[in-house]
Amino acid sequence: MIALIQRVSHANVAVDNETVGEISKGLLVLLAIEPEDDEAKAKRLAERVSGYRIFEDDNGKMNLNVSQASGDILVVSQFTLAADTTRGMRPSFTSAAAPDMSKSLYKYFTQCLREKGFKAPTGRFGADMKVSLLNDGPVTFQLKV
Repeated sequence: MIALIQRVSHANVAVDNETVGEISKGLLVLLAIEPEDDEAKAKRLAERVSGYRIFEDDNGKMNLNVSQASGDILVVSQFTLAADTTRGMRPSFTSAAAPDMSKSLYKYFTQCLREKGFKAPTGRFGADMKVSLLNDGPVTFQLKV
């Protein structure tokens, strides 16, 4: 399971020109599911994402997690993060999980964040989405479990 997390001042995701999820300050999470992933990995990744200290404290150091920074988390499915790009000039997506499995774990990951007190709005799984964001920093990390 792969999460590309970006510290944002604001972010939103739209489908057919309709905003389906948005946050102000917080994290935009682009989430990819791989075939060997399961609920235990999804729960662990939700813990890492919500606890990852990438927000600045009063001294300008990255010591605060998203909750301590009074932020929220927007989750968008992004199967292309699981692409195999090691050969050729075209990505292979055989390393991404099947859609049914991915959708289930995507929902479970989001549920884990909501159980931690986040609103955790989402995109729409499998849709053609338009994601807008203002990356704060820029600060971007890839987390894997």
